[in-house]
Amino acid sequence: MLLALRRLSVAAACVLAVGLPAAEAQETARVVPESKAQVQLSFAPIVRQSSGAVVNVYATRSERRQNAGMEEFFRRFFGEGGPSVPPGRSQSSLGSGIIVDASGLVITNNHVIENMNEVKVALADRREFEAEIVLRDPRTDLAVLKLKNATDLQVLELGDSEALQVGDLVLAVGNPFGVGQTVTQGIVSALARTQVGVSDYQFFIQTDAAINPGNSGGGLIDMSGRLIGINTAIFSKSGGNVGIGFAIPSSMARVVLNSAKGGSSKVVRPWLGARLQSVDGEIATSLGLARPTGVLVTSIYDKGPAAEAGLKRGDAILAVDGQSIDNPDAFGYRFTLKGTQGQTPLTVLRDGKRTELRVALLPPPERPARDPVRVRSRSPLAGATLVNMSPAVAEEFQVDISDDGVVVAELDEQGVAASVGFQKGDQIVALNGERIASTKDIERLTQRTGGYWEITVSRGGRVFTTVFGR
Repeated sequence: MLLALRRLSVAAACVLAVGLPAAEAQETARVVPESKAQVQLSFAPIVRQSSGAVVNVYATRSERRQNAGMEEFFRRFFGEGGPSVPPGRSQSSLGSGIIVDASGLVITNNHVIENMNEVKVALADRREFEAEIVLRDPRTDLAVLKLKNATDLQVLELGDSEALQVGDLVLAVGNPFGVGQTVTQGIVSALARTQVGVSDYQFFIQTDAAINPGNSGGGLIDMSGRLIGINTAIFSKSGGNVGIGFAIPSSMARVVLNSAKGGSSKVVRPWLGARLQSVDGEIATSLGLARPTGVLVTSIYDKGPAAEAGLKRGDAILAVDGQSIDNPDAFGYRFTLKGTQGQTPLTVLRDGKRTELRVALLPPPERPARDPVRVRSRSPLAGATLVNMSPAVAEEFQVDISDDGVVVAELDEQGVAASVGFQKGDQIVALNGERIASTKDIERLTQRTGGYWEITVSRGGRVFTTVFGR
C-alpha cells in the first residue's frame, strides 16, 4: 500500500495499549492498518482512559404560567416564540457531559440545561451529584456545571481540535436515548462546517460516529484519549443517527471553560466593530480573487477596533492570524479564539493588494451605560427589565446596533411581558407612537396604567407594531 495513503490513527491506539504518554501518542504518525493483527487492535484502552469522565446530565424544571389569556392574541404578531408549557407541568431534559477539571467542572450543551432550574449528574460509577450551573453560553451552545461535594473524579483532558484532519479516527461517548453510557466509533468526516444552524459560532467537526438524542454534551475523543469535540447535533429526518453528526471543537470549548474558571458567569469575546458579509463569485471577481474567499467589510463602527486598525468599508479580510477564512462564521470563530488581550493580525485585500493590519482584541464597550429599568406598572411590558443599546448589549443579544430602541434583557417568568410573548433580545423601538431613545423614555411612558398600548418591536430583523387594549 502506498505510503501517501497512510492517514488513519491505528498506530496511536497501539501506542496507548502499551502505556506510552499521551503526548508521545499524539505525535505518532497516522497509518492505515496493514495486517490482520493491526485490524484486530482494540479501542478498549482509550475507552478505559476516558469513559469515566463522561457523565449523564438530568435537568428538570417546574413551570407555572399566569396571564395566559393574552398569549394567542400576541402570537399573531410574534409567531411561536412565547411560553408553551401548560400550568403546573414539569419539563425535563436528558443529555451527557464531560468532567474537565478535578474541582468538579463539567462541560455540556447549553440546550441540555436551558431553562432548567434543577440539574443532577450521574457518573459512570453510579454516583450522583447535584450540580450548580456556573456559566451558560447560548451563542456556542455550551454550558459549564459544578458538581457539589464531589471527590475522586476522573477528568478528560482537552485535546487540540486544530490538529484534526479529515479521516482521523474518533470515538463518541454519551448516553443516547437514556440507555446508558455508549461508545461508538467513526472518522472525522469534515471540518469547519458552517451551515448547521444550531449556534452563533458555527465551525463544527462532522463525524460519522453514531450520535443520537441523549448524546448531546457527550465527548468526541481522539486516539490519544483526549477530548477534541462536544457532540451537539445530528442531521436526521427520522430523529435517529444517519451518519452525519456535529461536534463543537475543543478549541471553542476551552474558551468557554477558561471563562468559567476565571469566575465569570458569561463569555466575553473580542469585538471587531465592523459588519461583515460573505464574498460570492461576483464580489470575488470585482476584487480580483481567483475564487470566493474571505469576508467583505460592509460598515465600520466609529472608534471601534476595526476603525482604529485602519480597516475600511470595501476591504476583504482573508485571514485571521494566518488562518484563512471563507465566511463570517469562520471569521467569528477564529477571532473569538484570540481572546480579549493584545492584538491579532488580519490579512486584508485592498485595491488588489494584500496588506496586514493589527487589530486590538478588546471586549465591546458598555457605551452608553445599560441603565436598566424594570417595568412594574400595569402594562404589556410589566415584568420586563430593559437596557440601553450599546456594542456590548448588541453583541450579547445578537442584535444590530441601532440609535433607537432599548433591549429586553430580563423577563420575570410570572410577569405580563413574558406571558404575552416578549423575549430576551427584543428591541422596543416605539411606545404609543413615541420613539424610544433610552430606558428613561420607557420609565416615563409606562407610568400610566391600563388603556391603549401600541408597541413597535424589532426582532430577528423584523419590525412590527402590535396593539393591546382595544
